Amino acid sequence: MLYRKKGFAPPNTRHRLITLAVASACATLVAPIHAQEAGAAATTAVADPTTPATVVVTGIRAAMQSTLNLKRNSDGIVDGIVADDIGKFPDTNLAESLQRISGVSIDRNRGEGAQVTVRGVGPDLNMVLLNGRQMPTSNLGDLAGRAFDFSNLASEAVSQIQVYKSSRADTPPGGIGATLNIMTARPLELGKQASVGAKVVYDTSNDNLPIEDKAKRSYTPEISGIYSTTWADGTFGVAVSASYQERNLGVNQSQITNGWKGPYRGDQSGVTGVIPLPGQPGSENITNRPDPNDVYSVPQNISYFMRGSQRQRTNGQLTFQWKPNKDLTTTLDYTYSENKIQTKYHELSAWFNHGASVSSWTDGPIASPIFYQENVANQDIAMNAGDFATKSENNSIGFNAQWKASPNLRLSFDAHHSTAESKADHPFGSNNDLATVSFSRGNTRVNFEHEMPVLSIEGADFNRAPMQVSGSWFQNGYQKMEIDQAQANGRLKLWETSELNFGLSLTNVKNRSAFQQVQSDTWGGATSPADYPQSMFRADTLSQYFDKLGGHDDPALFQQIHLFDFAAMRQRASDATGKPEKYLPSLADPDYDRRTTEKSKALYFQLNTEWETTMPMHTGIGFRYEKTDVHSTALSQTVSGVNWVSQNELPFVFAGKEFTSLKGSYHHFLPSVDWDMNVRDDFKVRASYGQTIGRPRYDQIQGGTNINPTGTVTYGTGTRGNPALQPVKSKNIDLSAEWYYNKQSLISLGLYHKALTNYAGQSVQMETSPSVTTPIGGKYFNAALAAGCVATDTNCIRNYIFRNFNGQPGVVRGEDNAAGNATGTITGIPGDPLVQYQITTFVNEKSANLKGAEINWQHMFGNSGFGFQANYTYVKSNLKFNNAGSGNQFALVGLSDSANLVGIYEDSKWSIRAAYNWRDEFLSSVTDLAGSNPQYVEPYGQLDISISYNLSKNLSLSFEGINVTDETQRVHGRTKMMVLSATQGGPRYMLGARYKF
Repeated sequence: MLYRKKGFAPPNTRHRLITLAVASACATLVAPIHAQEAGAAATTAVADPTTPATVVVTGIRAAMQSTLNLKRNSDGIVDGIVADDIGKFPDTNLAESLQRISGVSIDRNRGEGAQVTVRGVGPDLNMVLLNGRQMPTSNLGDLAGRAFDFSNLASEAVSQIQVYKSSRADTPPGGIGATLNIMTARPLELGKQASVGAKVVYDTSNDNLPIEDKAKRSYTPEISGIYSTTWADGTFGVAVSASYQERNLGVNQSQITNGWKGPYRGDQSGVTGVIPLPGQPGSENITNRPDPNDVYSVPQNISYFMRGSQRQRTNGQLTFQWKPNKDLTTTLDYTYSENKIQTKYHELSAWFNHGASVSSWTDGPIASPIFYQENVANQDIAMNAGDFATKSENNSIGFNAQWKASPNLRLSFDAHHSTAESKADHPFGSNNDLATVSFSRGNTRVNFEHEMPVLSIEGADFNRAPMQVSGSWFQNGYQKMEIDQAQANGRLKLWETSELNFGLSLTNVKNRSAFQQVQSDTWGGATSPADYPQSMFRADTLSQYFDKLGGHDDPALFQQIHLFDFAAMRQRASDATGKPEKYLPSLADPDYDRRTTEKSKALYFQLNTEWETTMPMHTGIGFRYEKTDVHSTALSQTVSGVNWVSQNELPFVFAGKEFTSLKGSYHHFLPSVDWDMNVRDDFKVRASYGQTIGRPRYDQIQGGTNINPTGTVTYGTGTRGNPALQPVKSKNIDLSAEWYYNKQSLISLGLYHKALTNYAGQSVQMETSPSVTTPIGGKYFNAALAAGCVATDTNCIRNYIFRNFNGQPGVVRGEDNAAGNATGTITGIPGDPLVQYQITTFVNEKSANLKGAEINWQHMFGNSGFGFQANYTYVKSNLKFNNAGSGNQFALVGLSDSANLVGIYEDSKWSIRAAYNWRDEFLSSVTDLAGSNPQYVEPYGQLDISISYNLSKNLSLSFEGINVTDETQRVHGRTKMMVLSATQGGPRYMLGARYKF
C-alpha cells in the first residue's frame, strides 16, 4: 500500500461510489497489477488513514473532483479525465476529451478527433495503453506510422484516461510526449448495475453535398449499453459493454493539391516553374516581380473537393472476474472495435504546366502570387470522382492475475494478444480516382486574395469538347499489427515508509503494410468522347458547396461542374478501353510489402519512499532496462540489367521481386527520479527527471533495398531502411507547483524541458551491384573515347557505338531522330563495369530542444453549481522551418500553444457544460507533394456544448452540440497567401436518453 497524505473527500450524494483509489492507484502505477487492484480498494473504510479517501462521484462536478485528486495523489506529472457516470464520458470521442487537458492537442479527421500531440511531440511518439497494455494501431492514411487512431474507440465503456507526462520506470517506453492509459471498468469494481443509452445524431455537413456523394439521411443512430453483475458474495463478476454508432458527414475542401513548386530565387532561370526574368519575353505580364534575392513559388494545380463519408463504428467488451479469496483476483477480458467508412467524392481541378503566364506578386523576401494565370488553349477541365471504402478492426484478449502473497508483497501477471488491421472494404479498393475531362480550357487564373483560392477559366465549352474519361488510379492498402505481451510485476513493502516496485516484460510486435496502385496514364483521353453519353453527367454549380469560405461568392469563380455515378462511369471506361484490369485494384503484385518484427525485453525497479519531514516529501527513484531486436523484411525488385536508351537515361531491367531482410538491435538504460513535497496541506511542489525513447517509423526501418526505375550515366539511385536505427531519446525535466485551495479547486503551474536526440536524418552511400554491368565506361564506351569523343558528349558516344557495333552483343540500333542522332538500346555486357547505386538510407543525426509551460485553473463557486476549468499551454523549440530556405529541412512538427475554457453548471436536475478549445498555428509537415515545403495549420478554435436533464434518478435526457459556431480550417505554405487547403464541414448535434438500472 502507499503511505501518503491524501486529498479532500467531497460530500456524500445518493449516487454510487467511484473511489479515489481507482484513480490514484491506477495513476500511480500503470502496470496491470496496480490497475487491476484498484477495485479492491473501493470498499476500504474512509477512516483508515493509510488508504485513499473514498470519493462519492456524480456528474460533472464529481468527475472534475476525481480528476483533481488523480493529479494530486500521483507520482510525477499526471493528468486525466474521469467519466461523469457509468457509460457517460465527457465527450463522445476520446481525443476530443483529451484535448481539454493542458498540453494535449489533437489532429482532426472528418471533423472528429483522431490523433494526439502532447507537449509538442507528435502522435508517432506518444504511447497508448489499454488497461496498462500496449495497444496496436493501423491506419491506411499512414501505413508506416505508429500513431494511435482514437476515432476507432467509442467512449461509453471508458471509465477514465490517465496521461503520464513525466517518465516512469514501470511505464512501457514509446511515449516521449506522454503515455496515455485508457481504463475500462471491471465488474468487481462496478458491482450490480447497468445502463443503456440512445442518441440521434444530426450532422449538418451531410446536407451540403451533391446528391451523388451524400448519404440518404443526415440523422443517424447511436446505441450503447453496459451491464455488470456479481454473485457468490463477490466471488464472480461479469461485465458487458457494447455500442454501435453511425455518422453521415461531408467535408468540402479547396486545395492546391500537389503543392507549390519552388522556392525559386528571383534571379533564377532555366528550370520549369520560374517566371521570366526582366527583359525576357513574358516579363511584361508580371506585376511587382520578385527581387533577385527574393524567393517565390508557383502553384502546381488547384482542386475543389466535395467529399461525403458514411461511418459505422462498433465497439464491445466482455470481462470475467474470479476472486476465490481476498488475496487473489483473476480477470479475463476481450475487447473488440470495428470502424467502417465509405467515401464518395467529386472534384473540379485544373493543372498548371508553367508555360506563358500572367502574374502579380506581394513584396519579398518571400513573395507570393496575388494571382497566377497561365495562357493556354484546349487544355483539360478535369471533373474527377472516387468511390471506395475501408475497414479497421481491433481485437484484444487478455488475462490478469493479482495475488497478495503476504501483507508486504503483492504480485501480478498479465498477458494479452492484440491485433489491429486496416484494409479495403470495397471492390474498388481503399482509394481511387477516375478523371473525366473536357478539352476546352483556355486561360486559367487563380486568385489568392481570399480565404480559399478562386479559380477562373476562359473559353469552357462542353458542347464543343464533350466530357470523356481520361486517366485513373485505383489503390489497395493493407496494414496489420500484432502485439503479444507478458508482464510480471511486484510490490514489496520495505520498512514502514518505503516500497520497492519491480517487474519484467516480454513484448513481440509484428507489423505488416502492403500497397499497390493500378494506374492508367491516359490523361489525353482514354478513348473518345463518343464512348461516354453526355446523359451520364449532371451539371451543377460549385459555389453552393463552399458557402462558409471567403471567396465562394467571387463573381470570377468558375461555377460549372459535371457530376456522375462513379460505378457506371468506371464500367463504361473498362468496356470502352477493353482493359478491365486497369480499373480494379489488386494486392496480388504489391508495389511494396513491408514486414517488421520487434522483440523487446524489459526489466525495471523503482523505490518509493515517504519522508516524514517537517514538510512531508515523497521520492521515487527507478530505472528501466529495455532491449529490442529488430528483424525487417521487404519485397524488393531484383535488377537483372540496364539499358542505355537516351543521352542520360538508363532504365533498369527488373527480373522479379523477392523478399530481403535486414536486422538491427538496440538497448537503453532509462533512469527516472520523482520528488514531491507538501509545503502545506493545500500546496504541493514537484520535480521529475527521466529518460524516454520513441521508436522509429516503420518506413525508416524497413528491410530490403528499392532501386528506382531509371538511372543516369553516373549511377542508379535507391532507398533502404535501417533496422539498426536507434529510437529518438529524450531527457526530460519537469517542475510543478499546485495549490489546492479548496476541495474542488486548483491552480497549478508546470514547466518542462525535453532534450531530444537521435531523430532520423538521411544519408547517402555508394554501393556496387554484384553482377549487373553498365555500358558506361565499358568496351564500346571506351572505344568511342579512343575515337575522339569526350566523356561528357553522350550523343557522340552513342552515335559511334551504334554506327560501329550495331548487331554485336548488347547493341540494338533504331532509326535516327530528327537531329540526326542514332537511337536504340545499349546494354552492359560481361567485362563492363558493375553498376553503381547511390543509396539513400536513414541515420541518427538530428537533435532538438523543447520547452514549455502549462497553467491550470479549476474553480467551483461554492455550492452554487457553477464552476470553470481553464488552462493554457506554451511550447517552444529552437528548431523551426526556415520559410526562406530551400532543400530538405528538419523541424519539429505539431508544435503549438493551446488553451481551453470550460464552464459548467450542475444541480440535482440540470448538468450544463460549454467547452471552448483553441490551438495556435503549427507546422504539420515539412513537405508537400511538390517537395520540401512547409504546411502550417492556421489557428483553430471550436465551441462544444452539452446539456442533460434528470427526469428521475434513473432516466436522463441530453443534448450535445459539436462545433456549434461552424468553424472552418485553413492550411498555408511559406506565407499565408500560399494557401494549401481551406476546409468546411458543419456543426453536429445529438439528442439522447440514458436509463440506469
